[in-house]
Amino acid sequence: MSWSARQYVTFEQERTRPARDLLAAIANPQARSVIDLGCGPGNSTELLVERFPGATVRGLDSSGDMIEAARRRLPAVAFDTADIGQWHEPGPFDVIFANAVLQWLPDHATLLPALVDKLAPGGSLAIQMPDTLHQPSHRLMRDIAANGPWASQLAGAADSRTEVEDASTYYSILKPHCTRVDVWRTTYHHPLADGAAGVVEWFKGSGLRPFLEPLDETQRDQYLAQYLTAIAQAYPALGDGTVLLPFPRVFLVATR
Repeated sequence: MSWSARQYVTFEQERTRPARDLLAAIANPQARSVIDLGCGPGNSTELLVERFPGATVRGLDSSGDMIEAARRRLPAVAFDTADIGQWHEPGPFDVIFANAVLQWLPDHATLLPALVDKLAPGGSLAIQMPDTLHQPSHRLMRDIAANGPWASQLAGAADSRTEVEDASTYYSILKPHCTRVDVWRTTYHHPLADGAAGVVEWFKGSGLRPFLEPLDETQRDQYLAQYLTAIAQAYPALGDGTVLLPFPRVFLVATR
């Protein structure tokens, strides 16, 4: 699946706010080695550079387009293209930051302890994941995929996302490996001035990607037209035309 940095940053302020909230919960201000997994276009990395001015901060992302954008944004920071699922660098790191990326990777019961093992004593693993698979936005993606002429092409599209577990499951996974685990869930309500069309544009930069990429241009237009109609019904606009998009996210800060 290809990522578009330009599409992603259309809503940069809204997408960066959870990263700020996650960063605020990290308690070790003296971090010296910091890595941003799934750094995207560098918006979250920029926060890390500001928070830890004495640290060596690096960024990894699987998308070459994202890495190019991040390098333009922060030319003094080292960014590398890498598949996080195959990332075997041992560390140790004082902070491993993973904002809106681990929902694309499977087997969290194995993945999260492996990331903790890369931390220095007292280091923090900080994770934020959208918890949207059961929201109307994502149910509609799957419904339209399954009931359109593209059903066979999109049969595996929904499998690209991992189900986000509940707080107790993540606490149980992490606590045997950590001195402290902090878990919380926040639902943001993002005002999108373009109404239903704004909701579609938002998800074109993230959740819609695996549903659109297998389609040709004509099919994409048809899929998006159906999705827009369904979104307009699921998320009615306010009096001024704005849609207030509910967006739940799960946060984890685990200290080794």
